[in-house]
Amino acid sequence: MNGLLGLSRVIDAFSQRIGAAILWLVLLTTVISAVNAAVRKAFSIGSNAFLEIQWYLFAAVFLLGAGYTMLRNEHVRIDAVAARFRRRTQIWIDVIGIVVFVLPLCLWIVSMATPLAFNAWSTGEMSSNAGGLPRWPAYALIPLGFVLLGFQAISELIKRIAFLRGLAPDPDIAAKERPAEEVLLEELRKEQRARGEKVTR
Repeated sequence: MNGLLGLSRVIDAFSQRIGAAILWLVLLTTVISAVNAAVRKAFSIGSNAFLEIQWYLFAAVFLLGAGYTMLRNEHVRIDAVAARFRRRTQIWIDVIGIVVFVLPLCLWIVSMATPLAFNAWSTGEMSSNAGGLPRWPAYALIPLGFVLLGFQAISELIKRIAFLRGLAPDPDIAAKERPAEEVLLEELRKEQRARGEKVTR
């Protein structure tokens, strides 16, 4: 079990880094949106490519951030019934949900979406809008996002089984111990140190 918990920690660390990277995608999306709107209003100049890159970036934030959201236990849940059960029963519900629903869904979507992405890349499929972008990056985000979600689901499964066996703390409490913003800020500071930059508060 120690080896599996080690794997879980590796997956969690990777999801944390993805979460930190997504912050920059949100900023980039905001900047592009603001510049595009300002240029369109001020100079009556529009660009379908700039509009579509906003959609691509939004899709990237949503899809690539799914695993990080699960790590932080911020995903959509229906706790109205589960909240009435004992904690171990709630964990068993999570285990069943991951095994029966989440992992099969991830496998199915990856198997269906991957050929679409490869086909769009090999045929050079382009947007139907004038001046639009290639379609394959948008298609590729779908299997990539669900691969990341699937790995995080495996990590969550490991942590829950370890908890049921008395080998690890409650995974939901551990996920809430530190605010997501604090964890992401720490990751950004580590990246600054790695690049030799001055760390700002």
